[in-house]
Amino acid sequence: MIRTLRIQFKKLYFLNVLWIAFFGFSLQAQLSDNAQISIITCDSGQELYASFGHSAFRVQDTAKGINWVYNYGTFDFNTPNFYSKFARGKLLYSLSVSKFSDFLFTYELENRWVKEQILNLNLEEQNALFRFLENNRKPENRDYKYDFLFDNCATKLPEILKKVLGNKLDFHGEHLKNHFTFRDLIQQNLLTNSWSSFGIDLALGSVIDREAEPEEYMFLPKYVMLQMNNTTLSQSPLVLRERTVLDYNDKRFSRNFGTTPLFWLLLLLLFTLSISYIDLRNGTRSRWLDFFLFLITGSAGLLIFFLWFLTDHSSTANNFNILWAFPFNIAACYFLLRKDRIPKWMGKYILALLVLMAATLLIWIFQIQQFSPLITVVFAILGHRYALLYRYFTNSNSSLQ
Repeated sequence: MIRTLRIQFKKLYFLNVLWIAFFGFSLQAQLSDNAQISIITCDSGQELYASFGHSAFRVQDTAKGINWVYNYGTFDFNTPNFYSKFARGKLLYSLSVSKFSDFLFTYELENRWVKEQILNLNLEEQNALFRFLENNRKPENRDYKYDFLFDNCATKLPEILKKVLGNKLDFHGEHLKNHFTFRDLIQQNLLTNSWSSFGIDLALGSVIDREAEPEEYMFLPKYVMLQMNNTTLSQSPLVLRERTVLDYNDKRFSRNFGTTPLFWLLLLLLFTLSISYIDLRNGTRSRWLDFFLFLITGSAGLLIFFLWFLTDHSSTANNFNILWAFPFNIAACYFLLRKDRIPKWMGKYILALLVLMAATLLIWIFQIQQFSPLITVVFAILGHRYALLYRYFTNSNSSLQ
């Protein structure tokens, strides 16, 4: 049923875009006295892409039949090389316009609350903002290069308000009693024991561990909404009034511990300890276990290297996860799988990995970069196995068993 509704919604959305494209540009960029412009804030969803909520402008004018949402959070799946551009941080996002009823339909399906802040703008200011949005949605203007922290659907709203309203607009930061880093702000929207939280802490570097400035909090829709209530226009409150459009305060996401990263990491730890005990008793080495651990850590290291050096993502630089998720493990796993004699340098290589893990812990202790708490289980797995391998390779020059 839900899938059918989604398909119908996509068809309606497509027809709606055509309708606005045909009729919208014929309207003069001029609102009537009945108009009002508001900021829409939407609740987070269960999927990762929806975990941080959403923000948009809403323009209403009953005299002209306008009830539109200006949405800076859209992109085209049909873009050539879509996945490559997305991975490399080169995907363009766009401003799209839809009917408010169609926009709301998605959030009704997903039981996500929607709140509206009506802005205290006079007719001249409303028309200036409306003309900006109308000009910005033209094909030659609507695209922008997305950046999760500094240029997204949420940051666009205060940026545009500042451009249109100028020095009359003042963002006040007194409502922010606590000071958070970008990583803290991101993790406020995620469950610690979740694959999304673990993956984000793995992929994002130390650049997000600096304390965010008050206006930088607005990369998240929730903080845009809070900031609007603490913003003045010509020394008067910017928000005239606030209302709830959809209310789903009792929403709950079900979780099964068996699907969480902690469960699988603890299982891997138990398995590794058991196999290592058997190896130690028999004076042998389980080649497939070593191959698996080195393959996984090496692959993770290559991904970190790619995100750090080969993409335009601003938040993936200086990622010291690369010290324990060491890219060269992808090559070392080949030698660990061989049955013939292991290279003499392997013992020193294992020792170097232990030193790099210790360096990672020091970076964590001195708060140069924060890591996922789940990484402690990973360190227990790798530290124990590396220590056994170092003992094995230094005490024996035997061939692989």
